Amino acid sequence: MKANHLLLFGFLFLGISTAEAQEKKSLTLDEAIHLAWEKSNEVNLANAKVTTKKYELQSVKNNRYPDLKASAQYQRLTKASIDLKNNSSDESGSDNKAPNVDQLVLGQINATLPIFSGFKLQNSIKVSDNLYKAEAANAMQTKEETAMEVINYYVALYKAQKTVELLNENYKSAEQRVKDFTELEKNEIVPKNDLLKTQLQLSKVQLSLDQAKSDLNVTNYKLASLLKLNPEIEIDIQESDLAAFERNNIPTDENPALENRKDLEALRFQEKASLENIKVARSGYYPSLSLIAGYTTLDLKNVVTVQNAMNFGIGLSYNISDIFKNGTEVKVAKSKAAEVQNSEMMLTDYIKIQVQQALEDYDLAVKQNAVYSEAVEQATENYRILKDKYDNGLSDTNDLLEADVEQLSATINKAVAKANVIQKYYSVLAVTGQLTQTFNLSKI
Repeated sequence: MKANHLLLFGFLFLGISTAEAQEKKSLTLDEAIHLAWEKSNEVNLANAKVTTKKYELQSVKNNRYPDLKASAQYQRLTKASIDLKNNSSDESGSDNKAPNVDQLVLGQINATLPIFSGFKLQNSIKVSDNLYKAEAANAMQTKEETAMEVINYYVALYKAQKTVELLNENYKSAEQRVKDFTELEKNEIVPKNDLLKTQLQLSKVQLSLDQAKSDLNVTNYKLASLLKLNPEIEIDIQESDLAAFERNNIPTDENPALENRKDLEALRFQEKASLENIKVARSGYYPSLSLIAGYTTLDLKNVVTVQNAMNFGIGLSYNISDIFKNGTEVKVAKSKAAEVQNSEMMLTDYIKIQVQQALEDYDLAVKQNAVYSEAVEQATENYRILKDKYDNGLSDTNDLLEADVEQLSATINKAVAKANVIQKYYSVLAVTGQLTQTFNLSKI
């Protein structure tokens, strides 16, 4: 019976292990970014706005084509009192009998083709075209920001996984040390106080491990939610996924940013649109000229029939009150253009600051990585020396435990620093508008 229980437990454990293995998902950084571009609500919204602007542009362009309207009427008329007067009836002194008019049939086709409207149509098309290009640039900027968000979560998840891995290893060492000191204390080789110190260190490692696991779970959930994956899936990041990147073309100033930043490009297109909008507002000062043509057929029963009545000509309209009113519209358009121009200058200054900050952060991360790499070697050698001294009775337990903590801290810092270099490098690409170029945008 006991064997059967053990066998059942073995199958259950195997099933649980298999289920846990199925919940893991390996995901490279490149795959994560393209998945975000495909699934992200922000990216989909940005693409939808671009599509809307595209249709709006086409709608404005359609105004170049003539308006063609067709209408038809059939009316049933009540008996009306009709008095038809003409010269013959007046001279003869007798009235003709009024006809029975009880229905009206009317059909019309009218066409209007705008010729001139103060250049309003041409400038309106330019306004819509620039707004469409601005929205397309905004969509690209959204992809840049989404990619950087994925990178931040991805690197943070790697840091958390690496921290948990190193703390797990340290926990096993601390746990074994407690067992060793327990036996030594039983044999009165080490004092009770030394055993308590090892137990206290094990508790501290346990607390750090629990905190690291909590951070890992939260970061994993955030990244999975951003990528629209099942939040229960454990995203597994291999060190090779981050180590495979290449650092090329690190900019030294803000010029690449001023050329490539899509949010700045969007403002430039908006500025062009606002300047064209001033011309649209000024079109109110001019008259409108158009070609008109039409066809009419009419049948008023027992009275008149008109067929093939065609007309064509030129229509001219001019709203005289616009001479006085339109000045305000022009001022509004100029004020909006000034707003966009100021926004562009503010963003330009902000981008310069962003680039400088990103470059400084990247340089700092590189220096820190070099220092932490040396610190690991120093901490490892320090622990080895103190362990030899402890084994020979030349150092106490405090020194040994302190050296162990320093070695663990240095190892974790090195892993984090390496990831920081990668993160700060991509931050430089993001603020200079070159992030999406690093990944294969054609996959979207």
